[in-house]
Amino acid sequence: MSNNVNNTTNKPAIASSTVTRDLRDLDVETGNIYESLVIMSKRANQISNNIKEELHQKLSEFASSNDNLEEIFENREQIEISKYYEKLPKPSLVAVQEFLDGKIYYRNPTKEA
Repeated sequence: MSNNVNNTTNKPAIASSTVTRDLRDLDVETGNIYESLVIMSKRANQISNNIKEELHQKLSEFASSNDNLEEIFENREQIEISKYYEKLPKPSLVAVQEFLDGKIYYRNPTKEA
């Protein structure tokens, strides 16, 4: 499964909390609710891994070999980066929205054969 959207920062407004959805809307594209859920869960894992990698890269800039207690408590940039990533919508919500908007590329080899 591959995706068309790689950048997690340029997204339309996504609800930051749980939204009640009609299950019949989720299986329109695939014809199978379980297949739709697998597609969305795999996309959510991709998004989660991308965010984790970005966060680790940004936080690795602050890593030092000799940690000083004063540096740990006074590093405002690191705190701001962490707050930004905490405020991002959950990967599962992003994946559901992308699926409903038709922004996820997927294929099922068993259906193609």
